[in-house]
Amino acid sequence: MTPKTVIITGANSGIGLAAATTFAEKGHNVIMACRNLTKSHPFHQEVINKSNNPSVSLKELDVSSFKSIEKFSKEIEREFDHIDILINNAAYFNHGSDYKLSPEGIEITFATNVVGPFLLTQLLKKLLSGSDDPRVLNAGSNIIKHFLNPKKEIDFSNLRGEYVNDTNHSVYINYRNSKMALLMLTFKMAEEFKNDGIKVNSIQINGAKMSKETLQKVKPAWRIIARIQNLFFRPTEYTAKLYYDLCAAEEFKNQTGKH
Repeated sequence: MTPKTVIITGANSGIGLAAATTFAEKGHNVIMACRNLTKSHPFHQEVINKSNNPSVSLKELDVSSFKSIEKFSKEIEREFDHIDILINNAAYFNHGSDYKLSPEGIEITFATNVVGPFLLTQLLKKLLSGSDDPRVLNAGSNIIKHFLNPKKEIDFSNLRGEYVNDTNHSVYINYRNSKMALLMLTFKMAEEFKNDGIKVNSIQINGAKMSKETLQKVKPAWRIIARIQNLFFRPTEYTAKLYYDLCAAEEFKNQTGKH
């Protein structure tokens, strides 16, 4: 297989790290796009060592920040003439955290999980269209199951969370809404990018083993439940393989606008 150039956001932990390793082991050129470079350097080296593939680079990207996304996109434009695969894997779910806004004043969960992936994909559109098989994959979640209830709706009057305060802030609800919004956006992007040959799909992640660091972010009252759930979650490598198949396998070459 001809090596592809792959961007994976949030590639320094969990499924993102496993996916970076999987693509690198298959001989592809991997760009690990991560918010904290200091924290990510050891994992970058780990991917290179495990895969024995030196074509793995580490670049700074905070998906919640427009400035960071624009800087990253310009850097990619200078270094690459095309991008084959973009995996919008990075997500924000800091259980029990206080209400927080992005640098642009957007609620941090929605900024990271929806607005950021859209802006990044839009800015890389030209490079993606330069590939002979461009694919975009958005990381979804089974948390959208709540919307099987016909009475459950996204509050479109408050997408950015500008009227939310600490008294009624819920990371869980914001995360749930953001993942449904990302799915809706996936369908719209697939339609809009069709003429450019860019395929856009979403994958529903039905849980993956959480790291010790992630478990520590869960409120103490819920941490025991999270630890028990973790015993039944599949390893991150399982979903990483699905990422790879959806983005590289011939079987999915013409699929777009699917979940």
